[in-house]
Amino acid sequence: MTLRISSNFDSGAIEVLSIDTPDNIRLRLCADQGIASDSSFRQWFHFRLHGAAGLPVRMVFENASEAAYPDGWPGYRCVASYDRHHWFRITGTRYENGQLIVEHTPERNGIYYAYFEPYSHERHLDLLGRVEMSPFASVNNLGATVDGRDLDLVTVGRPDTGQVPIWIIARQHPGESMAEWFVEGLLDRLLDAADPVARRIREKAVLYIVPNMNPDGAIRGNLRTNAAGANLNREWREPSLERSPEVLLVRQAMEASGVELFLDIHGDEALPYVFFSTAEEVPGFSDEQRVRQARFIDAFQAASPDFQTEHGYLNGRFKDELLSLASKWVAHRFDCVSITLEMPFKDNANLPDGLAGWNGERSKRLGAAMLNPILNHLSRT
Repeated sequence: MTLRISSNFDSGAIEVLSIDTPDNIRLRLCADQGIASDSSFRQWFHFRLHGAAGLPVRMVFENASEAAYPDGWPGYRCVASYDRHHWFRITGTRYENGQLIVEHTPERNGIYYAYFEPYSHERHLDLLGRVEMSPFASVNNLGATVDGRDLDLVTVGRPDTGQVPIWIIARQHPGESMAEWFVEGLLDRLLDAADPVARRIREKAVLYIVPNMNPDGAIRGNLRTNAAGANLNREWREPSLERSPEVLLVRQAMEASGVELFLDIHGDEALPYVFFSTAEEVPGFSDEQRVRQARFIDAFQAASPDFQTEHGYLNGRFKDELLSLASKWVAHRFDCVSITLEMPFKDNANLPDGLAGWNGERSKRLGAAMLNPILNHLSRT
């Protein structure tokens, strides 16, 4: 049977150099695709291999050293699926001499390989459909992305009734698909009529949730940028309708509602931990913000053993671009608790899973656990 690799589908991305034999498949990571053709970001991949059932496959990503985050490769294991629902890690993954090598013997003719478990646009629409059917929530359109797609906002609670405004956004970086898995888990619990924590939150707050800030980049198979080539998490100081309408539209909605608590959900390529990037470096960060932030961190640590505080980003990492980041800009503008959550592309080294590593399901459980610190925060507001 003829070997074939395809990637012309939602979030597909790979360049095939040669595929003459199963044990010598040569590949290249694609740069982010968009109007700007000079993107330096590359790391995400997602493709289908057909015709290799029972054959030892050796795939070499020859330009892995040119990835945006080459530190993400040591200890990394490629994910794979036969049915696009159940994903597993490939133990025969290694990084050597600047190349990512994946060795695997597929059991079936068709198999998908990806950098992380994808979250498709169809699943995004299904999630919105479930939200629409809930008596506790609604779906609103904030406007159009660069490619003309809908920028969707889920509202849980009753606006304009004096409730505390909470904002949660995810997937500014489209390749960080764990972020939308997280939102799905959070929404599933938040809209559960029988969950007492969710019920109390709905009584006290109105939550504005953007499940996917960057649908254009997600569908194009980009790691970090939108269709205009913009890294949305560097656009918050001066967003524009032409370059970053997604950020501009969300900022306008925030100004209208106010923000008491803000969470920006991400994934980190290199660090095998769940951690927060906090706001201490933001100019004008107050003692009151520091106390409320510390309480939120403690409450999340009590809610989920997957979360830890020992490992994370070093102070000074973002330098002059600090206030162009979402959570830093929001902390400065609204004087509120404003935090970035990072999840691993690899595994959680504190609670490793040899089969799945960190995956969609674990991201969903973490999203559900986030309701506990949110309620704790509301009880002190």
